[in-house]
Amino acid sequence: ELLSGNEAIAQGAWEAGCRIGVAYPGTPSTETLETREKDGVYAEWCINEKVAVEVGVGASAAGARVLAT
Repeated sequence: ELLSGNEAIAQGAWEAGCRIGVAYPGTPSTETLETREKDGVYAEWCINEKVAVEVGVGASAAGARVLAT
């Protein structure tokens, strides 16, 4: 199966144990989070990039593996 670049990033993160994804909709990386919304990953759309990274840092500090795009 061929994957786009964003889909490949999401797949790699998922295979590495990432179970939380945060992103800002409308960016070129939107497809990364959309791909992982299924597969048991908690996905959160944030109001801007700063908030997405803050949510990701908080979850990471709590011990979760996070993908922030």
